[in-house]
Amino acid sequence: MTYRFADPAAFHYLWILPLLFVITWYLVKQSQGKLQRALGAKLAPFLLASVSQTRRWWKLVLKSVVLALFVFALARPQSGESEKKVKSEGVEVMLLVDVSRSMMAEDTKPSRLKLAKKELSRLIDRMDGDKVGLIAFAGSAILLSPLTPDKPAVKMFLDSLSPEAVKTQGTDFRKALAETSSAFSRGGVESGEQSVVTKVVVIASDGEDNEPGAIEAASELAEKGVRIFTLGFGTEKGAPIPVRDGRGNLRGYKKDKSGKKVVSKTKGTVLKNLASEGKGSFHHVTFGGNAIKSLHKEIQKLEQTEFESAEMTDYDENYQMFLLFGLILALGELFLKERASAARFWRGRFEVGK
Repeated sequence: MTYRFADPAAFHYLWILPLLFVITWYLVKQSQGKLQRALGAKLAPFLLASVSQTRRWWKLVLKSVVLALFVFALARPQSGESEKKVKSEGVEVMLLVDVSRSMMAEDTKPSRLKLAKKELSRLIDRMDGDKVGLIAFAGSAILLSPLTPDKPAVKMFLDSLSPEAVKTQGTDFRKALAETSSAFSRGGVESGEQSVVTKVVVIASDGEDNEPGAIEAASELAEKGVRIFTLGFGTEKGAPIPVRDGRGNLRGYKKDKSGKKVVSKTKGTVLKNLASEGKGSFHHVTFGGNAIKSLHKEIQKLEQTEFESAEMTDYDENYQMFLLFGLILALGELFLKERASAARFWRGRFEVGK
């Protein structure tokens, strides 16, 4: 039988217990000292005789025990253990995001890259049972998140994307697709006799391809049954590429060797060819448009398969017991009076019993 705490960090609150004892002891001693100085050593004991120091300390002990029980309840003690396999339906979707400098152009607000991150985040939210992975690429490609059902983790990596995510600038779809093929083989579900795994690639880019071999790489993936969809960001008119400092302040625009501003224009031809080769579709994304909604509908139409995730462990929660005992002791402490049961009172000149 396994016994554990789901939130052991709650035990840090137990440091309050010794602090509570020290503060209480200090205040009691300080109060007694003030009374003796004000009333004298003979009169003060008569005024304090009605207070039971034993009961006062018992109340402090009960408060401490109640606090400890509440801390244990907050730490969520768990017992028992049961394992089960969870299955969910969906497809494997690998997101390829272009993080080259041209994606910083602001012909779509706030920029091509920021719009891409926002729209892809919306797409992730729509994919309930799917496994999602993330690759950032420019002149080179890097796998940031393998295929996983953990959508918040993928969105965290997506939100952090910037041109600094890869070392080499430029735009090389071939390397991005090669990294995708490797990621599918490492983190995907192998096809079996009773299941057919549907694999999807979604490329978000402005379409500026500076290297050859992209179509050939797409063809190789298509032969393995991978479907390729592409999302285009930016405009054909284009825009200059801003250069900003570490605080995000605009310092100027990227220039070529002759000193002229470099204007980045969206080229949908490459993206359309990649989608066509991968038996998918091309969507041009605009702010407030329906490209993501349309893309998700197309992905939903693809044949879905069952994913068998890792075994999940369930535990029985036992915090209720600690919480119940804590409440009972708290009520007991509330009704426990500090006044002594057989105290002596000062009435005039004579000391008399109760």
